[in-house]
Amino acid sequence: MAELARTPATPPAAMGETESVSLWKEAWRRFRKNKIALVGAGIVLFFIIVALLAPWLAPYDYKEQQLAERLQPPSGEHWFGTDDFGRDIFSRVIYGARISLWVGFFSVLGSVVVGSLLGIIAGYYGRWIDGVISRLFDIMLAFPSILLAIGIVAVLGPSLQNALIAIAVINVPNFGRLIRSRVLSIKQEEYIMAAKAIGMSDWRILFHHILPNSLAPIIVQGTLAIATAIIEAAALGFLGLGAQPPNPEWGKMLSDAKDFLTQAPWTMIFPGLAIMLTVLGFNLMGDGLRDALDPRMKN
Repeated sequence: MAELARTPATPPAAMGETESVSLWKEAWRRFRKNKIALVGAGIVLFFIIVALLAPWLAPYDYKEQQLAERLQPPSGEHWFGTDDFGRDIFSRVIYGARISLWVGFFSVLGSVVVGSLLGIIAGYYGRWIDGVISRLFDIMLAFPSILLAIGIVAVLGPSLQNALIAIAVINVPNFGRLIRSRVLSIKQEEYIMAAKAIGMSDWRILFHHILPNSLAPIIVQGTLAIATAIIEAAALGFLGLGAQPPNPEWGKMLSDAKDFLTQAPWTMIFPGLAIMLTVLGFNLMGDGLRDALDPRMKN
């Protein structure tokens, strides 16, 4: 009995941290057992490495024009062939990975930051603040996302940066509503009530307790949203509202190649495959993260 009395009790905070770490370890273990998710992660990692090493992997300058070699089929000299300006398609696809991933990551990052902030405020404070923010989300979701993006770019002007802003804006309601629903559930928990009872500030409760417990759905939704953002960037580029020449954005490459579909199909096949594989990778990885982070999938 004396030995039991001398045994120090584990602080509640330490127990919470240990439990949180173990949950993330368990999620990582489940993710590693999902072979399809690992394939998706491998595809994503491959394109990230290609984007980072583009200057060393690309055999030609993506802007270099050789009109004497225009619309050449794939060969040992030009692995993916050349386009209507004689530019090496392989080099342009490699550099295009930089643009597509850059737009995908940073547009979703902007959506996560703004949407999470609005969703947390709406869910935690409720009342008229929740009403105003929720109605704003409803209005934005009433428009088809691609049409809203086109409208934003039309106002700001066609460019890659404005396309990124448009894609970030149209995805804000998705994250805002997701986080709002999580906050409405979490703020009723006993530990939140206890934090309020001891006088902890609202901002400390929001960013030290509620937000960390909402990370799992944010990660899953963010991964899937990157795939959507890449498709939306390609759609804007195809319409001439995204990256401008001579930037090798995949959607713009498809737009430039549409007039040569029967004459030189390779000009469209390889950029299209790059978009398909990148989106597939993020979708497979996102599905795997959803299964790994869902407590109902534990068994």
